[in-house]
Amino acid sequence: MNQREFYISRAEEAKAGAASALLDNVRDRWLRAEAAWNEMADRAGRIEEARSEREKAATAPPVESLSG
Repeated sequence: MNQREFYISRAEEAKAGAASALLDNVRDRWLRAEAAWNEMADRAGRIEEARSEREKAATAPPVESLSG
């Protein structure tokens, strides 16, 4: 399980907690936690994507100049 998947799992747990909460303030707390976990998952996804792009660029053969 990578970091993004972990965050998504925690967001799902928070969503379930919100659904089962009996008190409004507890439900709100769970919903805030869900939003925070989702934001962390989104950020982790962007970081993974950027890392993958950097690795591709680092292993790509150099582009030769067409001038000359």
